[in-house]
Amino acid sequence: MQPIDNELPSHFADRLGTLYTSLVNQEHKKENGQFFTPLEIAKLMGSFTEFQHSSVRILDPGCGTAILTCALVEYLTVNSKLQLIELVVYETDNALIPLSKKSIAYLKNWLKSKKIDFRYSLLTKDFILENAKYLSENGNLFSEKVEPFDIIISNPPYFKLPIDDKRAIAAKDVVNGHPNIYAIFMAVSAKLLKLNGELIFITPRSYASGSYFKLFREFFFKIIEIDNVHLFVSRKDTFNRDKVLQETVIIKGKRKEKANPNHSVVISSSQGLRDIHTPETKTIKQKILIDLASNEKILYLPTNDFEESILNIFKKWDGNLNKYHIQISTGPVVAFRNKQYIHEDFQNGTVFLAPLFWLHNVKQMILEWPISKPDKGQYVRIENESKTILIPNKNYVFLRRFSSKDDKNRLIAAPYFCNVIKSEYIGIENKVNYIYRPKGQLDRNEVIGLCALLNSALFNSYFRIFNGNVNVSATELRDIALPPLATIKEIGNNIILSNNFSIENTNRVVIEQFELTANLYE
Repeated sequence: MQPIDNELPSHFADRLGTLYTSLVNQEHKKENGQFFTPLEIAKLMGSFTEFQHSSVRILDPGCGTAILTCALVEYLTVNSKLQLIELVVYETDNALIPLSKKSIAYLKNWLKSKKIDFRYSLLTKDFILENAKYLSENGNLFSEKVEPFDIIISNPPYFKLPIDDKRAIAAKDVVNGHPNIYAIFMAVSAKLLKLNGELIFITPRSYASGSYFKLFREFFFKIIEIDNVHLFVSRKDTFNRDKVLQETVIIKGKRKEKANPNHSVVISSSQGLRDIHTPETKTIKQKILIDLASNEKILYLPTNDFEESILNIFKKWDGNLNKYHIQISTGPVVAFRNKQYIHEDFQNGTVFLAPLFWLHNVKQMILEWPISKPDKGQYVRIENESKTILIPNKNYVFLRRFSSKDDKNRLIAAPYFCNVIKSEYIGIENKVNYIYRPKGQLDRNEVIGLCALLNSALFNSYFRIFNGNVNVSATELRDIALPPLATIKEIGNNIILSNNFSIENTNRVVIEQFELTANLYE
């Protein structure tokens, strides 16, 4: 493939990316965490730079066909002062490197026609392993005479690393558990920036919450002051040619000695590519988005006044599960490890059986059991060896740990009352969380009130402001702000008195309780 006459470098890079995508299979791209940036997104990311000097040093740590570099450079050349560009790119995919070289060679010729000096290095080493030493407190970039960068732009690879992966071990100061590699790219890049240097990344938004990313958030947002955030609301439209269902976000910020919590951040959002040039826009203080003094250091991303009003409601509440002596845990029955105890049918009189509740049993405001499904036994045998995976039969709120991508609500909760089933124990499968009072019992109005809140449009709207996953973390819910316990009980009592447990009615009761806007009915 050759450039077309007068073709912009970003357009040539885009065509090279399309060519590459057609030549390799989906499995190859998945193994390498490759999702090629559409041209419209590359141009948007390039436009976020505010750089105005005559020479610039740029890093693209996972360059692919260098479309982001090309889009950035095209935007920078609008600044007539620019005389010198120094570029460093990393690429480790041997099948892709020839296209990377081809794209950058065309960019060099294009810049030559504009009389701009261009020098570049294409490195084929592992970006993280080469630079992770700078993540530690002792790893001082400036003491080693490595020249830092003015701008770092990237669409890094996305995939989880095993705990014993060399890159995860090298980045242990900023990630834990099974980290996603993109967060390590962001952390290393933050340390490679000059003071006031710019970082422009597109990634999944999963780093905004969750325990795996807590260390990363604390590290990253201490030194990166956010200027712009752009959210893509649709999971399907952003990387549609690579058949990826990701909820993605562009973040642009500057390296600081210490980020200013009162700095203004512009948050924009579009459904996908079709409305990328007409986004909804909002300006908000960084301290509203993330409180580094908080326990979980969650990044909130409200995109409009309505979502900010939801956020303000929760910030006024000071209750939580722990304060009310209530706990949340994950179901202890891991089906494949406990097959010997799981039964499909009830065997009256021959063995003692406890009911087993799966994710598919949990619906909004209703627990449907039994439901016959292949390999989803409905009972657990009660014996001495199985009691470690069973819990006492008392009142609970069951909550799905995962929602499907098509679910309207992220939070799906059902009430469970101990008098429904005669059994000393019950079983809860591992994809279900359960809420309970360890010492004593949840009252009926507490169960219904908590269920109604968790299923409500109010909580769903709040949850979506910080959570881009289909996962519902017990850790996040343990710390989620709640209204006073008396209010939760009042909501429960109102629903019980109405004798209408439909989601439409419970949502109406919650909305009226807090005198909320009619937007939540929609």
